[in-house]
Amino acid sequence: MLQNIAQFGSDVCMIDLPVISDPRGDLTFMEGNNHIPFDIKRVYYLYNVPVDSERGGHAHRELEQVVFALSGSFRMRVDDGRNKADVWLNNPRKGLYLRNMIWREIDTFSQGAVCMVLASHPYDEADYYREYEEFIRDV
Repeated sequence: MLQNIAQFGSDVCMIDLPVISDPRGDLTFMEGNNHIPFDIKRVYYLYNVPVDSERGGHAHRELEQVVFALSGSFRMRVDDGRNKADVWLNNPRKGLYLRNMIWREIDTFSQGAVCMVLASHPYDEADYYREYEEFIRDV
């Protein structure tokens, strides 16, 4: 289920994944082109991040992502060049979908936070905007 972040329309939205619960615990699953709105080409995760660290600080020309807090919590600051919002991730069933051309910054990591990212493309440095001014110019 997709829940749009109002000012971004469908460019930034929360994805609520299914859960199967029983006395042994919870199981959540996801499938590319079903629960995730693209074919998953890369998965990576951040962990052992110091609580005062900042990550992200970039946008992508083509790449789409879904970001999850598998453990703990952190804040995602998202910006499409016109609108900005802070989104807290703290539930492993809820992922933040980011289309291309969305600037993102991640901070305020809790102790033991694990951030998992599903990406629509393999890593390509040429796809990154690393300078905010260049991103704003191209938006």
